[in-house]
Amino acid sequence: MLVQTPICDFGKKAYDFRLKSTDNNIVTLNEIKGLNGTLIIFICNHCPYVNVVIEDIVEDCKKLKKIGINSVAICSNDADNYPEDSFNNMIKFAKKNNFDFPYLSDETQTIAKTYDAVCTPDFFGYNNNLELQYRGRIREVKKLVPVRNGESDLFKAMSQIAQTQKGPGTQIPSAGCSIKWKND
Repeated sequence: MLVQTPICDFGKKAYDFRLKSTDNNIVTLNEIKGLNGTLIIFICNHCPYVNVVIEDIVEDCKKLKKIGINSVAICSNDADNYPEDSFNNMIKFAKKNNFDFPYLSDETQTIAKTYDAVCTPDFFGYNNNLELQYRGRIREVKKLVPVRNGESDLFKAMSQIAQTQKGPGTQIPSAGCSIKWKND
């Protein structure tokens, strides 16, 4: 089922986290915070919407790093019912796609719930004060094919945040598979 992100709640503060990365380090928000901004992305390994844009995500994160924006990806899916999203498969996914940013496991799903993440991919772009400025898509995707016509929406928005600390007023929601929540 296709799910879209809600409208950006401008100024909402980022929540701290302490999660295990695919390189077996514990990573916190303060450790990955960028000088000009921070991008937190909720993804998973098996979602077709993530898979069609994963190259774009990795490329954008590399370019954003050069302008002082650090990125982190978090997988919050229920790995018991979706074994493709297990920690071992996260390690393989990060290596296969040449991640140069931490890929974190939110096994308890607490962080996804705290952030109100709804789908994969779900992008949270923060300024240098960790105030939310972007909650849109990476780029247009038609019938699971990315439309590549210049810089991505995500890169343009995050570049603006790096320069002005404010995100664009108009944002097109990200869309993807729903987060696979554990049954309580």
